[in-house]
Amino acid sequence: MSDTLLMEKPQITYRRHVEPGDLEAVKEMAESTGFFYDFEIPVALELVEDGLKEGEHCGYKFLFAEINGKPVSYTCYGHIMGTEAGYDLYWIITHNDYRGQGIGKIILEETHRIIKELGGKYVIAETSGLEKYTPTRRFYVNFGYKLEAQIPDFYKEGDAKAIFIYRF
Repeated sequence: MSDTLLMEKPQITYRRHVEPGDLEAVKEMAESTGFFYDFEIPVALELVEDGLKEGEHCGYKFLFAEINGKPVSYTCYGHIMGTEAGYDLYWIITHNDYRGQGIGKIILEETHRIIKELGGKYVIAETSGLEKYTPTRRFYVNFGYKLEAQIPDFYKEGDAKAIFIYRF
């Protein structure tokens, strides 16, 4: 028998409500990735603030994945106004220290389960066309999303918007 202890995968718990500490947690998660423009992070924080102030009435839904009570990944999603059963995936972020462990896949599966439970028929996810976002686009494709459209120079010159759709 080996003296090496086998490490168990950390137990992930979920939480759907926003707590005051989530402002700092989301900021830390977003900054840790190195993916977001400086002006994008305040947008993520604004949605969390809306969730704190208005709860379910803000129109945004949240799912936090926690390990030992610490948020390590989250999604922000919501029903697309004017559609019968469409949902937008506004944000999905996993702290860089926890990337590559399957947590992004796990939280997206749970987010999809919730959306389906709410009557959702499809989810729209958008991301950048820049080279550094190749792993993000691959993540969506590997999960079953289809690239529906690209808008050249959307975010800035040379940075396209890639629009993906996942249908239940």
